[in-house]
Amino acid sequence: MELDDLDWALLDHLQADARTSYNELARRVGASAPTVAARVRRMEESEVITGYRAEVDPSGVGLGVQALVRMKCYGPRCITLRPEQISDWPEVLGVLRLTGDICSLVHVATPDVARLERLLERLWEYGETASAMILSWPVPMRGVRRPPAPPGGARERPGSATRP
Repeated sequence: MELDDLDWALLDHLQADARTSYNELARRVGASAPTVAARVRRMEESEVITGYRAEVDPSGVGLGVQALVRMKCYGPRCITLRPEQISDWPEVLGVLRLTGDICSLVHVATPDVARLERLLERLWEYGETASAMILSWPVPMRGVRRPPAPPGGARERPGSATRP
């Protein structure tokens, strides 16, 4: 889906606060509320927008120990091939599938180091692990931003070719 300036403006505002009403979004971007609603619905249907959620600080709910666990998984037991194996583990906040010698990176949060250790022992069933505790997020997770225009000014449309 090709996004225009209005779509990007809406994405910026929704990523900053997904609870913003269509009327408020319309005011901020200079469009009508029905236009905003139609644009947001179109981005949802095309899966540019894949959901809405609250950001929760794990420490605020008693999960003060966070870690990133690098996994080298073994064949059919690999957690990236069968994520349902760990999908109901509340300590697992996310899994990234990677290229290279590490197959995945697992973001976990536990109340204390002892429970992190038990979680790592459970993960051993699926492959070799190496973990690093997260001390802080100096650059917090942020929304997707519009990529810069290519050198020379105008943005190319997908599928268009530049002639010499």
